[in-house]
Amino acid sequence: MPRLPRSSTPIGVVRGRGAVSNPPNRFEAPREAFDDGWDGSWATPQPIDAIPTEVFEERARSILASNDAPDLPFDRSINPYRGCEHGCVYCYARPGHGHLGWSPGLDFESKLTVKVNAAECLAAELSARTYRCAPIALGTVTDVYQPIERRYRVTRAVIEVLQRHRHPFSVLTKSALIERDIDLLAPMARDGLVGVSLTITTLDAELARRWEPRAAAPWRRLQAIRRLTEAGIPVGVSVAPVVPFLNEPELERVLESAREAGARWAFYSVLRLPFELREMFVDWLAEHYPERASRVMHRVREMRLRGGAARGAKGGAGSPERRSASQQREVSRFSGEGPWAELIRLRFEMALRRFGYERERQELRTDLFRRHASNMQTELF
Repeated sequence: MPRLPRSSTPIGVVRGRGAVSNPPNRFEAPREAFDDGWDGSWATPQPIDAIPTEVFEERARSILASNDAPDLPFDRSINPYRGCEHGCVYCYARPGHGHLGWSPGLDFESKLTVKVNAAECLAAELSARTYRCAPIALGTVTDVYQPIERRYRVTRAVIEVLQRHRHPFSVLTKSALIERDIDLLAPMARDGLVGVSLTITTLDAELARRWEPRAAAPWRRLQAIRRLTEAGIPVGVSVAPVVPFLNEPELERVLESAREAGARWAFYSVLRLPFELREMFVDWLAEHYPERASRVMHRVREMRLRGGAARGAKGGAGSPERRSASQQREVSRFSGEGPWAELIRLRFEMALRRFGYERERQELRTDLFRRHASNMQTELF
């Protein structure tokens, strides 16, 4: 098994992987390369043809994660996997791999952990007397239908628990593997207990291969939307992230194609590059789109500049009329700020009207929730 070097120097394109680098995570002590006189390999990245996926099993103590972010449409979520084999180079979850002592680069897509007891934990948490029902979001950090789900089937086991409890939930994925679970999703959809969103960033197969190499092809995701819709499962489309000069010109085409396939609602976010992700994305641009790299990053910085281009004007950053910095981040985390972000927002809104999208996502029912009698026997005493 090849050893992946931790280095800020790009490794280059690796077959079947998205990242072109494997930088140290922000929690590691800085290291300096040193030539001990034996050879010069310390200074030159060694070519790597392929990197196998390693999977580490873990037993979670709990599976429901909560949040109080005002810009998210849910307050609880489930993520059975850490790391994601899809290898999307733009994934905002990559820096989180540092908490495991691994790199947000190639490690993120080749060193994965699976919470093998996720369904067991969920059943216990839903049966607690203090639990109050509200929709659960599946796949908010890494994809719950990434390739290793075929082997582990943890997501399916989680959905089976939700079905038994008649608990509402939503799914966000870019995998056609979700079709496998139509037999579980369709009956719940008839009772208003489930909604699905497919992420489609581009219709360009070459761009998709480069920045999300192990995710389903764009045409296959459209087909999944059709099949889910035909089964009576409400489906939406996520165009995330929108990146200037890469997939941004396709925004309307993606929305039109998804609507034709059956998508009922849509949402988007512009690219954000927290922590180590910025350096990684710059490396990826330099490798695949060097002629556009400067323009792309210039526009991204403009949309992420606090206050946009309105700084210095009345109501600009620092003025009493402006929101606090934390409030601004909450409002603009997904949409960005400034003229370019506003242009994308207007284009998106016009496309929704033109193609006949619904204005709101489906409301999921909570009144059907039930606890299992077998788990409630102790409550009689």
